[in-house]
Amino acid sequence: MTAVATLARGIAATLLLLAAPASSAQGVAPSAVDAEASGFQTYLSQVRARAVAAGVRSATADSALAGLTFNPRVVALDQQQPEARPNAPVPLFAPYRAAHVDTARISRGRAAYTANRAKLARVEAETGVPEQIMVAIWGHETNYGSYTGNFDLLRSLASLAYEGRRRPLFEGELIAALKMIDRGVPRSQLVGSWAGAMGNPQFLPSVYLRLARDGDGDGRIDIWNSSADTLASIGNYFTQAGWRAGEPWGVAVSVPAGFSRGSVANRLVSPRCPRVFERHSGWRSMAEWRALGLAPLGGRWPGDQVQAVLIEPDGPGATAFLLTSNYRVILDYNCSNFYALSVGLLADAIAR
Repeated sequence: MTAVATLARGIAATLLLLAAPASSAQGVAPSAVDAEASGFQTYLSQVRARAVAAGVRSATADSALAGLTFNPRVVALDQQQPEARPNAPVPLFAPYRAAHVDTARISRGRAAYTANRAKLARVEAETGVPEQIMVAIWGHETNYGSYTGNFDLLRSLASLAYEGRRRPLFEGELIAALKMIDRGVPRSQLVGSWAGAMGNPQFLPSVYLRLARDGDGDGRIDIWNSSADTLASIGNYFTQAGWRAGEPWGVAVSVPAGFSRGSVANRLVSPRCPRVFERHSGWRSMAEWRALGLAPLGGRWPGDQVQAVLIEPDGPGATAFLLTSNYRVILDYNCSNFYALSVGLLADAIAR
């Protein structure tokens, strides 16, 4: 073969490579990509049927689901969550606390607290949920509304449901989002976190339908732009989750040297968030904890009959906490000890 012929064949091969679809050039067969897109659209047609059977108007389902494409990024994010890595070591709480109960967040929380006192007082009077707890939730979820997420909720929820690992959860939320549109929430408003949470309190669609409240009496429930609706909705969530008025979330304590942790160990396994609850001791009354030598590090010691569990998030020798049933309510909002501890500590700092 002549040099010219060899050169010509090389040029032809290069042109063929450049003309090939990007997926093929990257080693992904176009048929696989097409199959995924086809499978996703087939799944959406099935969801449409189930949504209509659940009461969503056909026109709403058709309009909202039209043009949705699979988003692999949200699936990758979901697979990186702690529950997907059950054997990962538990980090220290102190760095998390420093990042989430910092001077800036406390300062902004106090400003939000002052600016919304009338609204907060009204919600606390109606629900028994302390004003500072509602503000702390708002601060933790979206930094007081400064960032609420930029993912298209319907696309995210549809992609997570199609992937299948947690299909019942995400499909249910997708249908709930369609119901929100039926109730008058603009389609363009459905933007939020990659996992489907939205607005200032980061409610999932099903939570919005169940618990969101009109706090300013304008006939709309706007958790995206109305602080009154945001705070009323958070307060209602906590009430429905069992918040006990007049009882603190917990108290920081010191644990005496030689304390027998085995004697107060929790022998039960929680069906929900087992890694969270396995770090808690068994329940004891405050009088019993005091008799065991635990002492508060500041704040008001709860009444003798209040029940609490002990947690030492950074191990023996570091700050420990006695946690009441109201702490469990914070966990209901987000089942993470670090999250719930930080919400309580931020609320205490805001109120000081």
